[in-house]
Amino acid sequence: MTVQDLWLLSPEIAMTGVAIAIVFADFFISNKRTLAYLAVGLLALPLLFSLNIWFGVVGDTTATSGLFGSIVADRFALFFHFLLLGITATVIIGSVQYIERLKEFEGEFIALVLLSVTGMLLLVSARELISIYVALELTALPAAALAAFRRDNLSVEAGLKFIILSAVASAVLLYGIVFIYGYTGTTNLAAILVRLNDLPVDSSVPFGSYGVLFAVVMIVAGFAFKMAVVPWQMWVPDVYQGSPTPVAAFLSTASKASAFAVVIRIMYTSFGSVDLQQDWSALFAVLAAASMVFGNLLALSQTNLKRLLGYSTIAHAGYMLVGVAAVAANTSSGSAIAGPQGTMYYLAGYAFTNLAVFFAIIAISNRTGSNEISSLNGLGKRSPLLGVLLTVGVISLLGIPPTVGFMSKAVVFSAAVNSGLLWLAVIGVVNSVVSAFYYLRIVRAIYFEEPKDDSRITADVPVLFATSVAVVGVALFGAVPWLILRLAEKSLELLLA
Repeated sequence: MTVQDLWLLSPEIAMTGVAIAIVFADFFISNKRTLAYLAVGLLALPLLFSLNIWFGVVGDTTATSGLFGSIVADRFALFFHFLLLGITATVIIGSVQYIERLKEFEGEFIALVLLSVTGMLLLVSARELISIYVALELTALPAAALAAFRRDNLSVEAGLKFIILSAVASAVLLYGIVFIYGYTGTTNLAAILVRLNDLPVDSSVPFGSYGVLFAVVMIVAGFAFKMAVVPWQMWVPDVYQGSPTPVAAFLSTASKASAFAVVIRIMYTSFGSVDLQQDWSALFAVLAAASMVFGNLLALSQTNLKRLLGYSTIAHAGYMLVGVAAVAANTSSGSAIAGPQGTMYYLAGYAFTNLAVFFAIIAISNRTGSNEISSLNGLGKRSPLLGVLLTVGVISLLGIPPTVGFMSKAVVFSAAVNSGLLWLAVIGVVNSVVSAFYYLRIVRAIYFEEPKDDSRITADVPVLFATSVAVVGVALFGAVPWLILRLAEKSLELLLA
């Protein structure tokens, strides 16, 4: 390993160091709130290293790949570094009150979150299939432990389902890696495309070969588990309901963002030729439509907030896939970056939105002891501030202007239309209308239902702060979307080149 390799891996190394530091600090710090604040403060280290690579203050800025080409510290990876670090800091702050109830396991909880994020940072930077597989496992194992952290029946069930289905998804992904290696003789993402261009092609078969077709389907299926895409979504509602609410918030944002990042990198790097783009665009378009329809229809009958958000995240995975499917190869008039740029903007906006909703639910359930929609009855009277914060998050999930949720859908649907996928954009709009039924049911409970208990609901300061920060992001990036869109555009220049 060279000095250049260490420079490129500095954010991941720093994040590992932060996790280890928290484990040791847990022995000496009795006030566990201090431990959480220390973890958030130490996240400045991987952030500074990521900023250093972005701006090239220290190190060789001309070389962005290292470890024999298995990792790359390009701006695409760094975009997701910033997003993942922001999610992690917010989740830890919002979990302060929950952490205090863990009794002797506070440090382990924070360390597991940090270790899972370490794997995600490596995952979005990897550009070699074996490295991607190892990084994926580094994210999954701590996440499974976090899902079972509450150690009651529902939590243990959630952890078991997550680890078992994650193992199945990993095996499927490994089969896909084996097939593409057998066909091309390499696992390097860029080299795969070079080999595919040199090999004979059967124009009557998608991807030019049944071997490549099978490999792509297996690879997509392996990552679709993390993305919560139909038909690999079966774990989401049960895991969201059974796992601790901060963990559900973490999985719905950080895990989804890293999975989408690596899928975009694989598709555009290894299968980025015009003919191949058209083939996998059709695959993702079908998955997007199925996810939107399934997620929204199943959410209609839910009464538990966490299960409802589980089905909601399936639907939103479908909206995000609209941007992945919107490739410029479908039409001569489409922008080369509009689709993936829209997906990246959607991921950032969804992170703010979903964290706002989950943290508001944490604050409310801490007082009511329930995650049912009925527990929100009269929230507008019992806690006007929490009522407003939760309402902003919900209407952003629905996609009402001027929130970031509305702008996100507008951007991805516009990219779909420009790339010849008008039918997919129409399905997305129809599903957004359908989702109004269950999202507005939450708003109705907040302001138009009578509460069983008139007592005031007060939120702990850290979770209220985290919720407020997320809501500010929902409003800010909805009003000025170009802030993230421009950053995403800069991040995609080298990847799509």
